[in-house]
Formats: sequence, structure tokens, C-alpha cells
Amino acid sequence: MNIRTALSDRRLPRLELRMLLGHVLQREFAWLIAHDLDVLDDTSAREFESLVVRRITGEPVAYLLGEREFYGRAFHCTPAALIPRPETELLIDAALTRITATEDARILDVGTGTGCIAITLALERPRAQVTAIDVSRDALALACENAQRLGATNIEFIQSNWFAALSDTAQFDLVVSNPPYIVPGDAHLAQGDLRYEPAIALADAIDGLESYRQLLQGARKHLRDGGWLVVEHGFDQGESVPALFRAVGFSQVDVQRDLADLPRTTTGKWQ
Repeated sequence: MNIRTALSDRRLPRLELRMLLGHVLQREFAWLIAHDLDVLDDTSAREFESLVVRRITGEPVAYLLGEREFYGRAFHCTPAALIPRPETELLIDAALTRITATEDARILDVGTGTGCIAITLALERPRAQVTAIDVSRDALALACENAQRLGATNIEFIQSNWFAALSDTAQFDLVVSNPPYIVPGDAHLAQGDLRYEPAIALADAIDGLESYRQLLQGARKHLRDGGWLVVEHGFDQGESVPALFRAVGFSQVDVQRDLADLPRTTTGKWQ
């Protein structure tokens, strides 16, 4: 089988075939096109077929490739953590507008997963000191690996169930989080990539809003006066999440909308 034949497989979209074959051969798409008549050796052909079959069954491409790009950087991905998504980059943009490049700020990322939020903020704001917490030991190991690979040195990782492991006196200028916000039993949890991602990172135990109640209570305790809380939420939570912010005393509550004009992140100031 040559490269042209491999990329003509009708079982998957052509883009996914390119990604999988490029991963197997460690080659860019342009190289595949230029060498489309090259014959795959037996080992490469078997590995490619294995990835195709796994993708057909629904396994996420990010887990098959072992990485996903986020904010221009490649993050290692495993089933230990949620796959970084483009809409979460909006949270990064919102956070960066609250912390300038010249500030010696302290930032807390709650539920860090792959570390994509904490590491991106650490690299974009090298004068800041970032703390990343997660209840999952495996997720923290993955985040640590990503930090080392990407050269983020101004960051520490702590295993913690919400804010429990933090010192009572720990204070931050910015708290960020992309928490579990899908309602338990939602049909989407049994569809697509979500079937393979850790349930603890997707759905809360009650109504899709319990994570925000936990975040708001912890942020009130650990935010400095004038500090900011920035969270991602579901497109259908653009009214309920801001209402929770206001109910506990946050001011300047604002909702940011994604490229599809759907509410995606909420920010609030603590005073």
C-alpha cells in the first residue's frame, strides 16, 4: 500500500487520515503529498491501520496522536485529562487582559488537567507565579510533564480537592478554572470524544453548577482585594453562572462570547 492509497481510505475523513499517517511516519502533510507514491513498510502500514480502527470506534484523535495544539503550543494528551479545546483559548484571552506582562502576579488554576491553562498563562506572563491544582494524581503528572517540555518554570503543582490543600493564607490576584459543568446524565456524555475523557472533568455531581458554587466560595477566600475570577462554562450557562457571581458579591461581572457568538466565559472582580 502506498501513501496515496492510505489517504484514500473511505472509513475516515481525509484530514484525519493525514493526521494519523503523518503521525506514524513523523512527516508533515506537504511531505505526504510530495511522496504519495511511496510504499509503506509493513510496520508503518500495521500501525496506521491500528490507528484507523481505533479512530473508527470513536477514540479521540488527540489521544491517538498523543498531543493537541493549544494557544500555539503542543500539549501532550492522555486519557488522564480533558483534551484542550479551542474555546478555552477565550478564557486565556480574558485572563491575560486582567494581568499585565509587568505584574508580579500570583495566579491559581483550579482543576488544571493537562496544564494547558496554567502553563499558557505562565509562559505568556513570565513574571507571574502560577499555582496549578488538581484532585487527580495522574492529571498532575501529565501537567508536570507538559510544563517541563514547554519550559514553564514559574509554576508549581499541588494535588488538591478544590482548595483544600491550599494554606488558609494563600492569596492570588487571579483565579482561573475550566471546571466540570455538564449535567449528570446529559446525552452528550455518551457521544463522540466525551466517551473517552475522564468523567470527573466533564460533569459535576448535581446540576452542572455545583463546580461554580465551589469555585466562588474558594475564590472569595483566596482572592486578594481587587482580584479576578475567570471561568469557562457551557453555552447554556451564560445567565446562571454570572448570576452566581453576583449573588456572592462579585462586581464587574462580564460574559465573553466565542466565535459562534455563544456565551463561553465569565469574569468577575472581588472587592
